[in-house]
Amino acid sequence: MKISLSIIMLLLLSVSCSGKKGNEEVGAAKVDKALKLYWFIPDGMRAEDETFDIYEWAKRGDLPNLKKLMDGGAYGFSRPLFPTHTPINFATLLTGKTPLAHGIADGPMHVEGFPLKKVSAGGFRSTSRKIPAVWKHFEDQGLATTIVSTPGSTPPEIDLGYVLRGRWGGWGIDFPAINYVSNKFDQGRLGNKGQLFFMGMDLTRNIELKAGAVSSNSFSPVLTSRVSIYGNDLDIKVIDSTNDKSRNYDQVIIAGNKLKSQAWSEWSTLTLVGKNATKIESSVRYHVISLQENGHFKLRFLFDNLNETLSHPPELARKLNEKLGPMVDFVDNFPPQLIFHKDDEATFLNELHQSFDWHESLVSELVQNHKTDVVIHNIYSPNQMLTSRWWLEYVDPTSKHYENHSEELKSKKWEDILGMYKRLDRILGKILENKDENTYIVLSSDHGAHTLDRWVHLNNIFAKKGWLSYTTDKVTKKTTIDWKNTKVIYLKMIGVYINPKGLDGDWKRASGKDYETLRSEVAKTLTNLKDNNGVKPVTKVVNWEDVPNIFQLPQDRVGDLVIANIAGYGWNELVSDDMKIFSNPLKTGYKQAILADSTKSMLTPFVIYGPNIKKNFKLPNIINHVDQLPTILKAIDVKIDSTFDGKELKVFK
Repeated sequence: MKISLSIIMLLLLSVSCSGKKGNEEVGAAKVDKALKLYWFIPDGMRAEDETFDIYEWAKRGDLPNLKKLMDGGAYGFSRPLFPTHTPINFATLLTGKTPLAHGIADGPMHVEGFPLKKVSAGGFRSTSRKIPAVWKHFEDQGLATTIVSTPGSTPPEIDLGYVLRGRWGGWGIDFPAINYVSNKFDQGRLGNKGQLFFMGMDLTRNIELKAGAVSSNSFSPVLTSRVSIYGNDLDIKVIDSTNDKSRNYDQVIIAGNKLKSQAWSEWSTLTLVGKNATKIESSVRYHVISLQENGHFKLRFLFDNLNETLSHPPELARKLNEKLGPMVDFVDNFPPQLIFHKDDEATFLNELHQSFDWHESLVSELVQNHKTDVVIHNIYSPNQMLTSRWWLEYVDPTSKHYENHSEELKSKKWEDILGMYKRLDRILGKILENKDENTYIVLSSDHGAHTLDRWVHLNNIFAKKGWLSYTTDKVTKKTTIDWKNTKVIYLKMIGVYINPKGLDGDWKRASGKDYETLRSEVAKTLTNLKDNNGVKPVTKVVNWEDVPNIFQLPQDRVGDLVIANIAGYGWNELVSDDMKIFSNPLKTGYKQAILADSTKSMLTPFVIYGPNIKKNFKLPNIINHVDQLPTILKAIDVKIDSTFDGKELKVFK
């Protein structure tokens, strides 16, 4: 029997698409759609039935793709676990277990046998989790999973499928964006607030400008500086092209790019040098956040967030770069650097949309051109917006500053926030475009966001009591803890560590009469703490022995005391010479250490859409995060050898 060449080619293509290797590609041809599940988990996507009633927004036409998911599926609200921030709740969503089982109690965690000055178990690392995430169970059944920007996914734990970047998992070589501020720009030095996670590399750097001669392209003396960044020395020039007979600087020249205030350069290639002197071909965009007439400035250098050390398999980074361009994963950083100057807001919005552009374009590329059964996709930018300076206090009536703003300004801020939710909706639209009749789509988030009215500087309290000792650099304003002479310290996000003999060296939990006496005194000090308006910010103080029963947290990864704050007040780790206990923050939103059942602002969406799901079914009650995974697995008919701390929801026909 003769077989035509076209039939042979079709057979070969079918074999190549159905093999076990999830990271195989099919040349230029599109992969057959075999997608079982697309789980989209935007970070910090607040959703509740009052201020952020996204389902009503969908019904009125603002979020049409969410409306399609609602009409074709089940939807409602989900409650996160304490301490209501990213790593613990991603671990909960992706295991169906509480922290007692998965072990993630915080972002920066400390365990006995290691110094407190360093994080000994990072909550964003896959290796810190005590049990497998769901993608490992998928792989055991031959299913390929693509994991995008998801906390707890790196170092990679899978062979089938793909891992893109992860989030602060200590894997690969990352190049965070850097801000440069000239010496007379009206921002001041940030000290520890300018360091990655308050202790790492400088995300904002101060530089000196030197005046030179008038040149052919500048009617005022050219101002110059040289910066060294990731192994590159770059010259910066500030010129005055106005010819108005006054000093009126209007352009910054960086690597041949002439940029005015708020302008961005195009992407250009640059060889960056990372840890262990590793050289990586990457891309950079230069941006002028603000340029003052006197020539002083705030600049931003934005780097491609994806390279071969941050993708699994490594060659995927290059292929995606060729198709989609450099990755902008999320806007700003932690701690935020775009909150200190009025022009930071416009930069934030521009960079926010750059991140949405990339993530939106990724959806079709993943589903159509890469063999994958499951996609788990996170974008961090919603969290960054709702916990930034510029929005939440203007739209949320719970803020004590809400009434101070005009209706016109509130309306403008709402436009910005709704614009961000519309970008999330556009990603949902791309997912809908790339589904087939057997695909399930799930929308979740890890936590919401609440208005932040007051910082509580716990370590200043302890310093005043003589329990904490530190020094401050007069130039950089950075503080250094004197661990030998420190008996009590707060370490983010929820822990107070106590030892009457000092906290230097490898940490070991103290015991004995002196320890119990000091711990009781610290707890009493925190419980009795009052703001000048009479508000007590501490809502719960729990001994480490009791955290499993009260917070469902593991004893071996928490401090001697675990503390929760009332909504509106937030713990601040930084110590300062002014010894202020309370201060007004620049940020207007946050989520850490809030008891999730105390406010609706911590709630998140849960939407499940697909075959055998009830249509247009609103869940009658708020669910818990641990309920989501067992429900999803039942929907896609995947059984794993594990029990869950949640229950299957009654969303099936």
